[in-house]
Amino acid sequence: MALTGLEIFKMLPKTNCKECGQPTCLAFAMQLAAGKTSLDKCPHASDQAKEALGAASAPPIALVRIGAGEQVLEIGNETVLFRHDKRFEHPPGIAVTVRDDLPPGEIEARVAGINGLSFDRVGQMQCVDLVAVENSSGDPVTFAAAVKTVRGKTNLGLVLMSENTDAMAAALAEVGSAKPLIYAATSENYETMAALAKQYDTALAVKAESLTVLADLVNKVTAIGVKQLVLDTGTREANQVLADQTQLRRQALKRFRPFGYPGITFATDPDPVQRVLDAGVYIAKYAGIVVLDTADPADILPLITIRMNIYTDPQKPIAVEPKVYEIGAVTPQSPVFVTTNFSLTYFCVAGDVEASRVPSYILTVDTDGTSVLTAWAAGKFTPEKIAAALSDSGAAEKVAHRKVIIPGGVAVLSGKLQELSGWEVMVGPRESAGIPAFLKQFWH
Repeated sequence: MALTGLEIFKMLPKTNCKECGQPTCLAFAMQLAAGKTSLDKCPHASDQAKEALGAASAPPIALVRIGAGEQVLEIGNETVLFRHDKRFEHPPGIAVTVRDDLPPGEIEARVAGINGLSFDRVGQMQCVDLVAVENSSGDPVTFAAAVKTVRGKTNLGLVLMSENTDAMAAALAEVGSAKPLIYAATSENYETMAALAKQYDTALAVKAESLTVLADLVNKVTAIGVKQLVLDTGTREANQVLADQTQLRRQALKRFRPFGYPGITFATDPDPVQRVLDAGVYIAKYAGIVVLDTADPADILPLITIRMNIYTDPQKPIAVEPKVYEIGAVTPQSPVFVTTNFSLTYFCVAGDVEASRVPSYILTVDTDGTSVLTAWAAGKFTPEKIAAALSDSGAAEKVAHRKVIIPGGVAVLSGKLQELSGWEVMVGPRESAGIPAFLKQFWH
């Protein structure tokens, strides 16, 4: 269980030195219990206190890394059950399977398709994270050859899927330096799988047929010395997967250490629509990795989108860079639109400007990633800031006119903005969907 503020206070030096930035040791203890500060801020804490408080303040779900180089996938490190309590830390990895009994040419084509599963969502590139190689053949040589082929064709992280210890050893001999996830240790093979995980310093999935057996197996594996674990409860029915993943998270937050690791789930329903729906449920509640056997972009895109929505920090809006953007083949006669740097606002405006077929400039003002009306109400979208942006962005050098179009919802800014900037201010439509009609009527 996490320590309370008073329990932490008892371990502190009680000097009230204020060097931690808090007025008293009790205030510091309360901040530490709430996760709003760290123990290293206290210069007088004893080694015993550091050891005890360090273990108590560690995230209830361990951070696990899969892969090497720039493509390392980090999962776990979660601290809350509900996103609105704080935020979810690491988005779950999406893995797509490749069978080792496919001909080499088909394996390469499959991997090429997986590499292409990358999407631009509100200015951020989102993609799948892992290639899961299945030992469908049951043969160690075939498995190792397939794994080597896959590794040669992708920089994505790998999941090696085989309960055959000989096959796993052969595959790791080929790609162990890539730090793949070993899947999976079971009650029958855990000693050998754990030894391989220690040898190659890589993460290990632990699989059992029930939560009770899983907890016991995790204790056995950790006793061997493997700490980077991913948990599989063994079930594949969506309702039971949901129940198991929720129970893993709840017990982990209560500091039940055997469940303090991210989980791995498999969307296996034969109906492709239901399969994607199941995967979406697992992303929401609370999988660390979701494995699918589809490389169809139509299946992956909705999962990428829901993952991005759920794992966006609710306290940190997605923003684009504040600057002048060019939409289409702009000329010195092109109109200049002004909006905020909230990603959704910018991409709505950009899409509707593009639909108008009138090449235009869009100047995004830095409003800390908030929308037009929100920024205006908070004093972040003001005539002064817009005038400064017009001056600093170089917009005046890009056009031969001095006309700027502001959102209709903040028409009240027009008079002051015109006075400050020297630009003629045109009040545009309240909604960006009205931009095509507005330009057709008012821009000549």
